[in-house]
Amino acid sequence: MIMGRIGERFKALKARNEKAFIVYLTAGDPNLEKTEALCLALEAAGTDILEIGVPFSDPTADGPAIQAAAQRALKTGVTLEAILDGIARLRKVSEVPILLFGYYNPIFAYGNERFARRAKEVGVDGILVVDLPPEEGAELRRFTDRVGIDFISLIAPTTGPDRIKSIVKGASGFLYYISITGVTGSAVPTPEDIERDVKRIREASPLPVAVGFGISTPEQARAIAPLADGIVIGSAVVRLIEEHGGKDDLIPAVSSFARRIKEAISQ
Repeated sequence: MIMGRIGERFKALKARNEKAFIVYLTAGDPNLEKTEALCLALEAAGTDILEIGVPFSDPTADGPAIQAAAQRALKTGVTLEAILDGIARLRKVSEVPILLFGYYNPIFAYGNERFARRAKEVGVDGILVVDLPPEEGAELRRFTDRVGIDFISLIAPTTGPDRIKSIVKGASGFLYYISITGVTGSAVPTPEDIERDVKRIREASPLPVAVGFGISTPEQARAIAPLADGIVIGSAVVRLIEEHGGKDDLIPAVSSFARRIKEAISQ
């Protein structure tokens, strides 16, 4: 597969001895217009890859903050089609790599082939379908692989060596290491465990490894970033959006937080 924006971004960062800063936010929270504004503000604040969540009614892998964000977004009537339209608008002014994070049901309902075609058309670079394990991904990947959309794979602390080999065999873009057991935003990872697990993932694959789940402060980011190729922050940003969603300082508050994280992992 030809290297896309995600791979190119990791390559460029590695050449500068920098780590990738990946930010998750839920599309449509507080509304799609503000989501698009937040994406541009996050890019300006130093975000390297945007992880845009597709809200779903039963987000089993997500903790309370992201579950609540999904419910708020769904109440506004946001759809997968509307999210893709929003990404098309972003692409007119931005080349930031974009990863769609979500569950398989909305994609299946939309239509796998139609989704892959439209996602590529609007500028989606990768997808992470949290409830679609590698052995069940072929029905979607036959279309997304064909158009060059990276299929990001998850690896957990409980994933054994043989399972890691199976997962990385078909992965592309980067590998997403879930640093804790449980749902998003529910615990704090330990650098010792992360260092051990990232090492064994790197032994199985040359792909970059990004660490997510549980990182919420600049101090945590500073401690964990040297152990991997990038970090992912989601729940902390989502909570900021919930707190400031109806206020005039939404963009400044989220931008300020993102800049502090970026500065922390750049030291």
